[in-house]
Amino acid sequence: MRLDFTKMQGAGNDFVVLDCTAGQFELSRNQLKRIADRHFGVGCDQILVVEKPRHGDADFGYRIFNADGGEVEQCGNGARCFVKFVHARGLTDKKRLRVETLGGMIEPRLEPDGEVSVDMGKPSRPVIERLNVNGRAIEVSIVSIGNPHAVQVVPDVASAPVTAQGPSIETHPRFPDRVNAGYMQVLDRHDIALRVWERGAGETLACGTGACAAVVAGISRNLLDSPVTVQTRGGTLTIAWPGGDNAVVMKGPAVMVFEGTLELEE
Repeated sequence: MRLDFTKMQGAGNDFVVLDCTAGQFELSRNQLKRIADRHFGVGCDQILVVEKPRHGDADFGYRIFNADGGEVEQCGNGARCFVKFVHARGLTDKKRLRVETLGGMIEPRLEPDGEVSVDMGKPSRPVIERLNVNGRAIEVSIVSIGNPHAVQVVPDVASAPVTAQGPSIETHPRFPDRVNAGYMQVLDRHDIALRVWERGAGETLACGTGACAAVVAGISRNLLDSPVTVQTRGGTLTIAWPGGDNAVVMKGPAVMVFEGTLELEE
């Protein structure tokens, strides 16, 4: 089968975007894994699917599949690329959208400077827990931004054990549906550096929900003040959260890389 796609990236977090507004999304998990494969497919961290909304108060439906073919609830960097995509395709001329995701409704907005801000909704109340990981006790802040995160504060993000420890946190028995593992270095009260091991994708150059989770965790622990600049390996995001029951707002870039057609086995 021939599949039209658009390759996009937000702060280095890269995506294959599929327009399914005119038909049904019918790809299998193996087909999704093939698309995401960097040697045999297009290559990406996640595959984003644009659909018609299921409810009248939404503009679009938005589904997210990790590189392993598994569907997840939320993706902040993907949400920004989503907005750029639907505008470039002429699917809408609205600057502010209401978009259905598996993790709930989000409200991304195209800003005058070309970046996209996303109202990510209310985070869960962060809970600090100690976990035994690879025979060592670690302290994490557990918080949900529509999807689950376990955030550690580390002295130096460059030397943090992301690839060695991240997979063990992802599959820890504490998280039956797996979890994203964040490693946050506090630079000052308005700046952090962050690396994230994403469930089903491995370490990515940026993670939008991971940036939101880290900022919520840091503010809750009185380490940070809103707004916070988040330095990832792929670029910079800005996260604002007044605290309490307020929504988290993320702002950052979204870029189209190329478009193409992929021959995909049935």
